[in-house]
Amino acid sequence: MAKTRDDLDPETLLVTGGRSPDPHVVNTPIYRASTHLYEDCAALRAGTKTNADGTFFYGRRGGPTQWALCEALAALEPGAEGTVLYPSGAAAIAGALLAVLSPGDVVLITDNVYETSRVIAGGILKRMGIEARYFDPLDTDGFARQFCDRTRAVLLESPGSLTMEICDIPALAATARSRSAAVLIDNTWASVAGFKSLSHGCDIAIEALTKHVGGHSDLMMGACTAGPEWYGKLRITAQEIGHVVSPDDAALALRGLRTLGVRLERETASALRIAEWLAGRSEVAEVLCPMLPGAPGHALWQRDYTGGCGLFSFVLADGYDDAARCRLIDALELFGIGYSWGGFESLATPVHALRTATRWPAERLAVRLSIGLENPGALIADLERGLAALKGA
Repeated sequence: MAKTRDDLDPETLLVTGGRSPDPHVVNTPIYRASTHLYEDCAALRAGTKTNADGTFFYGRRGGPTQWALCEALAALEPGAEGTVLYPSGAAAIAGALLAVLSPGDVVLITDNVYETSRVIAGGILKRMGIEARYFDPLDTDGFARQFCDRTRAVLLESPGSLTMEICDIPALAATARSRSAAVLIDNTWASVAGFKSLSHGCDIAIEALTKHVGGHSDLMMGACTAGPEWYGKLRITAQEIGHVVSPDDAALALRGLRTLGVRLERETASALRIAEWLAGRSEVAEVLCPMLPGAPGHALWQRDYTGGCGLFSFVLADGYDDAARCRLIDALELFGIGYSWGGFESLATPVHALRTATRWPAERLAVRLSIGLENPGALIADLERGLAALKGA
């Protein structure tokens, strides 16, 4: 597995990482193969003794198309030993947790975590006898008190995918690692293009490639990237569960990776323009966008991140109810209503924030926006139409 090439900048690595070794083609061909053939019995038996990308064994361990994607993603993360692919972002979260935890262990989970992570913690982990405890990600000083002698891992997500809190990742990671706990982070918001997880103290970087890397709302995939301490364990656990992605989807993810830099740059610029506009509206109490100067978490974002994306939320002013929020969203014509984000199209959804260790007041009605590649002026006009519908009958 190729490591980060220090002589190349991240923008160039997005384009060159994992490219086909064949000088006559630009893209890695799609190798559709469940069965890999061997020359003789000796080669067949030798195949069972190796377990690395680049070595044929059986389709469940991938082929050249999947290996190219793994190589490209690992090259973008300084300190990475390799990347493991999963059939969805949720599968990547579950696969990472199962790789580092055993029955009787405790995992600390940030309270603003993606809802599916809560489902995994309260489902398969609980059935395995693994206890999940939630903590306030903004209470850096009190974080050390959350640990016990059974704590084996911490799951971070920054910013939170609904309410956009930015935590002090290096500080939390240092506390966790001083107590021999593995540090996992859901880095889907910024992606590896905007935040280098391993360089900031994390052990395993999780990403839903469904979002930014795919970029076209037409594939489901997840990835975990790790250094030498955890990569092998991730790989074996994924194989034990039977996780595999199709070569066709891997090719789509590689296609999306090539334009990730320019798409994120455009989405971020548009999101900032729209966030600034919303901040000046009387119908809006607060804009939750860490990229916006003066917004919560902006200083930490500016310190630790090299990029952003088009995902942020805004809170409605007092006096509006859920029916008004739904009128706003339903009145939008350019924003679709649907789950996921990070594609070329803009989306809007109501925020339903679940909390255990902290509190999100029920009266704080928020809307999450995923800004796509449409003209930002047109999106602002659409939002103006939505805000006008707040007071409708």
